[in-house]
Amino acid sequence: MANPARLLIVDDNEDILSTFYEFFNSLGYEVKTAVDGFAALKILRDKPDYFHCLITDLVMPNISGVGLISIVKNEYPNIKTVAMTGYGDHPGALASEARADIVIFKPVDLFKIERKVAELIGRKED
Repeated sequence: MANPARLLIVDDNEDILSTFYEFFNSLGYEVKTAVDGFAALKILRDKPDYFHCLITDLVMPNISGVGLISIVKNEYPNIKTVAMTGYGDHPGALASEARADIVIFKPVDLFKIERKVAELIGRKED
């Protein structure tokens, strides 16, 4: 069996994290979660070449998703990035500032985001 695609999902809403974890895990992804950018950076630094894709909310306390994506783009250029947004005065501007590979607007359709992630990381359908 091939190695599963490995995702790091970051959101300060634990219900969203739980939902994403269960959904992607049920599809065979290996999933780690973090409640903010600091926790995500610790996970990334512990396993620098481990993850294929980062999915992050943009509006979070401490390190925003914009800041997190910027750090990931500089320090871990092989990790694909997906930004989720739906809050703030100008979510589109915030998303483009993040320089994410893909921007998804909330509320998200889990099947749509999975298709986008699969395309982004080159995961083939069975």
